[in-house]
Amino acid sequence: MSKKIETEITIHASPETIWKILLNFHEYPNWNPFITEIQGSVEVGNQIQVKIKPQGGKTMIFKPIILSKKENKELKWLGKLLFKGIFDGEHHFELIDNKNGTTQFIQSEKFSGLLVPFFNFENTANSFHMMNQKLKELAEKS
Repeated sequence: MSKKIETEITIHASPETIWKILLNFHEYPNWNPFITEIQGSVEVGNQIQVKIKPQGGKTMIFKPIILSKKENKELKWLGKLLFKGIFDGEHHFELIDNKNGTTQFIQSEKFSGLLVPFFNFENTANSFHMMNQKLKELAEKS
């Protein structure tokens, strides 16, 4: 069983500006209502620690592996609950340069595993939208 959440927003800023904000993890507690902390070196194959606070949910900490890092374009990681196949989440940030001074920011996550049918994804989707909006506000001020 799998489920995908995908959100997107147009930001009046360059991919470079948005990327710089996304990778400035020590500032996350100051602006990010969803991902409140990231620790570790974000390089392909590395394990990082991510703390999230979904809207209406409890704070969770997990330790995903970085799958992809393409400067100014993409960051992707894979997290799992306990062990692979129970509840896995492949989180993806994508930046698409619209070539007109704006960037399409897409945040998505593909969930898979045995527990997917029992999970309410509405709070997670709302949290993605809130983060996207805060990222837009911050990037457009820069």
